[in-house]
Amino acid sequence: MKSLVVKWNQVSLVKRIVLGIIVGLILALTLPKAASWVSIFGSLFVGALKAVAPILVLFIVMHAIAVHKKGKKTNMKSILVLYALGTFLAGAVAVVASFIFPTTLTLTTGAEGVTPPEGILEVLETLLFNLVANPIDAIINANYLGILMWAIVLGIALKSANQNTKDMLGNFSDAITKVVQWVISLAPLGIMGLVFDAIVTSGLSALLEYGRLIVILVGCMLFIALVVNPLIVFIYTRKNPYPLVFMVLRESGIYAFFTRSSAANIPVNMKLCEKLGLDEDTYGVSIPLGATINMAGAAVTIAVLTLATVNTLGIEVDFVTALMLTVLAAVSAAGASGVAGGSLLLIPLACSLFGVPADIAMQVVGVGFIIGVIQDSCETALNSSSDVLFTATAEHAKERKEVKQGKVVPAKS
Repeated sequence: MKSLVVKWNQVSLVKRIVLGIIVGLILALTLPKAASWVSIFGSLFVGALKAVAPILVLFIVMHAIAVHKKGKKTNMKSILVLYALGTFLAGAVAVVASFIFPTTLTLTTGAEGVTPPEGILEVLETLLFNLVANPIDAIINANYLGILMWAIVLGIALKSANQNTKDMLGNFSDAITKVVQWVISLAPLGIMGLVFDAIVTSGLSALLEYGRLIVILVGCMLFIALVVNPLIVFIYTRKNPYPLVFMVLRESGIYAFFTRSSAANIPVNMKLCEKLGLDEDTYGVSIPLGATINMAGAAVTIAVLTLATVNTLGIEVDFVTALMLTVLAAVSAAGASGVAGGSLLLIPLACSLFGVPADIAMQVVGVGFIIGVIQDSCETALNSSSDVLFTATAEHAKERKEVKQGKVVPAKS
């Protein structure tokens, strides 16, 4: 038995995950009732990732800031610019695609009992209040803005602490990272359960009616992941972007696709950043922050579903209004983590730009819930994988700049 486990662990994790996907798919199509117990593996896997992520962020950021040496620069400014640029371009791609391939909806109900925010100021206000949340509440509720704020403040306060205290923080950080490795090693079982549950509970027939809409959404996200983001990376690094792009899609995007949670994917992304040899002082902040504000997939969802609603109602859209929608989709997407329900509940806000009544906008949210098994999976995969992509891009761009200036730069793996 022990030798079997050793051989299993020697197989590439990606190959093991693919096997888990295949097994989950077969069980869902052949033994949906008899194998219902399989879905618990998915729930346990996502629960474990969500449980460890807040503690991981708190200690890694706190330790990184406490031991940060004065004069050592991070790349956070460049990363924030990349996050904003990526989200804005995603909204622009979605708007253009919706004009080229106009889509209409069969409106439905199903979003009763949920209340969308009344305006963008309400979304931003929620984000600001998240910054000053009680630290215990922030950890319990996975409020990463609050966790980041407390980690930064405590890290600054601990700069003057003695070395033993800093070593203790480092030991805690290493221990939690080890726990993350254990959890990630269970990914094949977890993803098998998630695939099984998604197919059994949602089915595929309900999605056929909205096939064109799904194709537009997924097509936009693929175009951003495989064309727009690589172009951004090339402009910054002047290197072939695709080895990095395919790596982050494979080792981050697959997890995010099945967990459908940027928060749950934070440990996966941090482990990938470590594997890429990136600066911990940078990715310790950029990855949890990206899970909160880097939302290209959400911008696509908001823009596509809003314009599909507009087309359904026969409302004319001029260039200026389309540009306003692009900006609104980008800003709203960045604030999506401050809204329960994420990007879907920001659709009524975008629809209000065209005077769409709230009751119709909420019917569109109902459509979003129906296609969510695909829309949310692709959205999260794009959002989360680009956190690592842009963090690595900023670091490689910095290296390139230092090489041009004649400075000695350590090689990165």
